[in-house]
Amino acid sequence: MAQAQPVYVSLEFTPNPNTLKYSVNRELVRRGAANFTRAADAEGKSALAVKLFAIAGICGVMIGRDFITVTKTEDGDWDLVHRETSRTIEEYLSQGLQPLEESFYEKSGTGHKGGDSDLEKRIRDILDAEIRPAVAMDGGDITFDRFEDGIVYLEMQGSCAGCPSSTATLKMGIETRLKEAIPEVVEVVSV
Repeated sequence: MAQAQPVYVSLEFTPNPNTLKYSVNRELVRRGAANFTRAADAEGKSALAVKLFAIAGICGVMIGRDFITVTKTEDGDWDLVHRETSRTIEEYLSQGLQPLEESFYEKSGTGHKGGDSDLEKRIRDILDAEIRPAVAMDGGDITFDRFEDGIVYLEMQGSCAGCPSSTATLKMGIETRLKEAIPEVVEVVSV
C-alpha cells in the first residue's frame, strides 16, 4: 500500500505586513476561497480555521486553493503566531482531514455576490480568469459584491484586506482592466 505524500508547509511573506501566507502541497479548496474574519464565522464550516483562531494573536484566516493566510492582531507576536500556525496546519492536514466542511461548498458557490446581468457576469469572468489568480499568489482574494451606477464594489480578502498596497492594486490594476474591457465601468471600490 502506497503511503500518502508527506505534508509540506512553507512560509511566504505577503505585501500586507500583518498577514503571512502558508503554501501547502495539497489542494485545500475546490473553488474560490474561504475567508473568515471571526472564529464564529468558521464554526461548522472549517475545523482547521477554528483551530487557527485558537492561536493567540490571529484575527483572520483565509483558505485558498493551495495556501492559507493568517492575519494577526496589532499586538500579536509573529514568532508565536508563525510557530503555532505552521504546526497546526501540518498536524491537521497530516491526519487527512479536510480543511472545509462539505456544507461550505453547498452555500458558498464562488464567493461572488451580486446579480446575474450579462454585465455582472462579464465582471465576474474577468475577476475569476485574470484577477483572482494574480492576487492569490500574494495570499489574497477579491470577490464581486455588486455593480451600481457604473461602480464595481469588490471585497478584499486574506492578505488583500487591510494591505497598504491594495488601494494601488484596486485602482491601477483592477479598475484599469475592468474599464478597458467593460466601458460601463466608471470606478472600482472596496467594500
